Amino acid sequence: MNSEGIDAEIGAKASGTRYSHAYEGLRSLLLSGSIPPDTRLTEADLTRMFDVSRSTMRTALARLTQEGYIVGEVNRGVRTRSFSIDEAADILEAREILEAALAGKAAERATREEIEDLRHTLHEMEEAQSRGDQDAYSRGNRQFHQQIKLAGHQHTLARAYDTLLYPLVMRQYRNLSAQHPRTGSLEEHQTIFLAVLTRNPDAASAAMRHHVGSARRALLLDKSPEPPAS
Repeated sequence: MNSEGIDAEIGAKASGTRYSHAYEGLRSLLLSGSIPPDTRLTEADLTRMFDVSRSTMRTALARLTQEGYIVGEVNRGVRTRSFSIDEAADILEAREILEAALAGKAAERATREEIEDLRHTLHEMEEAQSRGDQDAYSRGNRQFHQQIKLAGHQHTLARAYDTLLYPLVMRQYRNLSAQHPRTGSLEEHQTIFLAVLTRNPDAASAAMRHHVGSARRALLLDKSPEPPAS
C-alpha cells in the first residue's frame, strides 16, 4: 500500500473513532438520565461537547433518531424522547417477556464462569445495600441484568432486548420520593440467581418476570382517566 493509501486508511479509522465517540457518548448520556425528557439539543452544543465536526455529530444524531433515543425537529435540532403512559407500558411489558425468557435460557446455558460472575455481582449489590450506597447498587443491578442476558446465549432475544428503550422510560417515570433500592429488590435478585444456579429455567423465568413486574409497578404509571374539564 502506498503512502496515500495508508493516509486514507488512517483518516477513515480516525473518522470512525470520532463518530463512535459522539454516538456512544451521547447514547450513554441519554441512558444515564442526566438530560430530562423533551429537552431540546442543538448540533452546535453537541459538537462542542464531544469535540467533533457537525457532519460527524449529524450522523450520530441520525442513528440515535432512528433507534428512538431522540426525536428530530425540522430546523430546530432534536429533542430527547418523552414517552406517553401507553408507550411506556408497552415497552415495559415487552421487557418483562424478553428478560424472563433470557433468564430461563441463562438457567439452561450459563457457564460456570458466568454463574460465578453473577455471584460476584450479587455480593457487590449486597455490600452496596448494607452501606447505603445507592449508586453502587444501581451499577450492580444494571450489571446483573446484562450478565443474565449474556448468559442466556440467545442472540435473537438479546438483540430484541437491546432495542428496548426501557432505561429512558424508567428514568422518566421513576418515583423519586420512593425508597431506593426498592424494598425486596435484592431478595428478588437472589431468587433469580438461585434459579440459575440450580438450573431451573421455569423458576428463573418466573422470578425474573416477578422482579421486572415489581419494578414496573413501582413507577408512576397511573393509567386512570383524567377527570373531565369543568
